[in-house]
Amino acid sequence: MRIYNTLSKKKEEFIPFDPPNVTMYMCGPTVYDFFHIGNARSFIMADILRRYLQFKGFHVKLALNLTDIDDKIIKKSIEEKKSTKELTDYYIQAFFDDLKSLKIRSADVYPHATDNISEMIEIITNLEKKRIAYNIDGNVFFDVSKFPKYGCLSGKKIDELESGSRIEINEQKKNPLDFSLWKKAKVGEPSWDSPWGKGRPGWHIECSAMSAKHLGKSIDIHAGGNDLIFPHHENEIAQSESAFEQTFVKYWVHFGFLNIQNEKMSKSLGNFFTARDVLARYSAESIRMFFSQTHYGGPLNFSDDLLSAAQKGVEKIKNLVELVEKEIQINSTDGTTPYFDFQKYYDDFTNVMDDDFNTPQAVAVIFDFVKAVNKVISENDKLLNQFYINVKKFLINTAGDILGIVDFNNEMKSDSYSLEDELMKLLLDIRDKLKKEKNYMLADEIRNSLTELGVELKDGKNGTSFKKK
Repeated sequence: MRIYNTLSKKKEEFIPFDPPNVTMYMCGPTVYDFFHIGNARSFIMADILRRYLQFKGFHVKLALNLTDIDDKIIKKSIEEKKSTKELTDYYIQAFFDDLKSLKIRSADVYPHATDNISEMIEIITNLEKKRIAYNIDGNVFFDVSKFPKYGCLSGKKIDELESGSRIEINEQKKNPLDFSLWKKAKVGEPSWDSPWGKGRPGWHIECSAMSAKHLGKSIDIHAGGNDLIFPHHENEIAQSESAFEQTFVKYWVHFGFLNIQNEKMSKSLGNFFTARDVLARYSAESIRMFFSQTHYGGPLNFSDDLLSAAQKGVEKIKNLVELVEKEIQINSTDGTTPYFDFQKYYDDFTNVMDDDFNTPQAVAVIFDFVKAVNKVISENDKLLNQFYINVKKFLINTAGDILGIVDFNNEMKSDSYSLEDELMKLLLDIRDKLKKEKNYMLADEIRNSLTELGVELKDGKNGTSFKKK
């Protein structure tokens, strides 16, 4: 099994520090707003990565942090005239609700930044004693010149770097690249006692402290979006390895940007949709399919056309799922058992996933499997129950448990299915009324639009029925 490591800039064989145990840290949200669909890509792909490692027999412990103190949080709390806790509690619950809606499995631990202040102070104190950090009037900075490896992750060199938009500008710093470990409290801001006076932690130190506390000082996988490589992850390496004097992360995994018209989706640019906006129009399975059809590390353009295509792909698999469920319930003991090489499809699936989690190829294997199974079903009048059981098992193991693009749990599907049926009934009733009013043009428009969405209408003596293609 090979995985691309941002640190080495190449694919490496995956060998965790303590197999079969794997420690994995995922950078979570700053909880001052709903997360956008670009963030959702990172969370979903990290979920698939973790699911596949578990499928391969690894015991994965995942920590996903929640940044609940930050400049943006303070600004938003002032705007909404709420305490920072009131604000963050609301958006933390919204975050969990959206994760559940996207079928993302729960992390083992969700550390809150504000619950780990003492651990952050301990690391900063250690860095100060080593003269790698310095205090100026209650503000503590990390001296990047004291870490010779600075730039190892991003490939940037200290002497070529200039203060940019993501780098805090502060005249107190010795070097523009030096970053905040502890910020002196301003009037009215939330603050904590520290050896340097009242203040709060910088963004970067939060992740170093929380990953060390919950996963250990050396971890196997650290994941996050490409935009976090510099300066956030670069700074994490600098402060963690300076403090603990050991390897911080073995494998760095970064997820590509989600673009709109080839421009990165972001809140700062205002060209974003929240995850819940998109969930209101597409199923979680369709969204997961959409992301799975592009390699996690590459850029991906967001569009309704691509999401609609992904949704149609999900429907093809679901049609087989529904047929399989029906046949298993019939439990036929009479029929043929044609030869079908299930193992070939398992091997094809694991081979491509072992090659740096190649989900586009994994999806292709599943579609090949669905096509082959449908061919067998069409060529045989009756098949023994065991064939359908084996089909179900393959789809659960691959499309279900790993990619999360189908769901065999009828209880989880029932709510969305009943709503879908009611909406279809409403549309058909409207169409019937239009026909009675001889408004055939609008009635035909409804039929044609539904056909484009993959829904086939059949008019009969007892009314109109529908079937998904």
